[in-house]
Amino acid sequence: MTSVNSHISSTSVPETADPTGLHRVLDDRVVLPQAAERLDTRRELWPDEVRVRVERLNLDAASFRQLEGKHDHDGDAVRAEVLDIVATRGKMQNPETGSGGMLVGTVEAVGEESPLGLEVGDRVATLVSLSLTPLVIEDGLAGWDGKSEQVPCDGYAVLFGRSIAAVIPDDLDPALSLAVMDVCGAPALTARVVAERAARERGDLVVAVVGGAGKSGSLSLAAAKRAGATRTIGVVPHEREAELLLDAAIADEVVVADARDPIALRDAVSAAGGPAHVTVVCVDVPGCEGGAVLATADGGTVIFFSMATSFSAAALGAEGLAADVTMLVGNGYVPGHAAYALDLLRSSPGVRRLFEGRL
Repeated sequence: MTSVNSHISSTSVPETADPTGLHRVLDDRVVLPQAAERLDTRRELWPDEVRVRVERLNLDAASFRQLEGKHDHDGDAVRAEVLDIVATRGKMQNPETGSGGMLVGTVEAVGEESPLGLEVGDRVATLVSLSLTPLVIEDGLAGWDGKSEQVPCDGYAVLFGRSIAAVIPDDLDPALSLAVMDVCGAPALTARVVAERAARERGDLVVAVVGGAGKSGSLSLAAAKRAGATRTIGVVPHEREAELLLDAAIADEVVVADARDPIALRDAVSAAGGPAHVTVVCVDVPGCEGGAVLATADGGTVIFFSMATSFSAAALGAEGLAADVTMLVGNGYVPGHAAYALDLLRSSPGVRRLFEGRL
């Protein structure tokens, strides 16, 4: 691992930095760090960069599920592949899913031209993907068993001028803050879409969240209700998840359905008061596109937050069904999203119980 990262860092240094991180891309062609095969992981900073001493990684759910399935739940094999990906690419980007995750750490160096407003000693969570963040792991992930998304880690990462990071609040456990910030884009965009619809239309406003007992799903249910939804429907895959969501008391209706079965999902949402005016997809398995479209009323909106989504399947499926729906890609960023998600957690005991139970 060390030798690979040393090799990556031995290339010539660009004279100027680009706020998007282009100066760290080692590919022969010009691509953004997200699309790059390899990133420069040198410790030395360009003037607008920040270096973070990493304490914990939070792997993207779709990425972790893929790795876990590939290695038949062998934690040692999962850990070895994560180490290999980071050493080879200079970042944590699953080559199958293309996704990464995020991290928690402490700022250890700040370039004199950094626009991020961070100071040495700040404990932060990064709100940009590990799939574009230069990363070096220095402890071999010795404290991780390879069986959970949250990964204790010692190493360092580099943030660019256009990266995003939030200082971790003092009143929450860092692992809890990390779990919330990992999915904070979902509730913020859900709230925006629901509030805009509530402002321009009168009458019922039904919101269905597929994967409602998960991290992004539970926050999205709470956000939808706060933003003006008159009925919220939480869709879960089995009875155990239904019990958790019912106990949390954050959905008006809870239904069990396989989101990969389009007819079952449509019928479950319809029986609970649908079709939905807004459908939010928060599950981390492929094949949910058709059901989400069918569960949504004409003129409605589908928000896809899962990295397992096939956007070609969604677009072609909607066309084939003659469905008049607007489809949005949740890109993980809405201004103020971290503070908003943390406020939802603090104000909703049910959401907090779900999160703490998953930790």
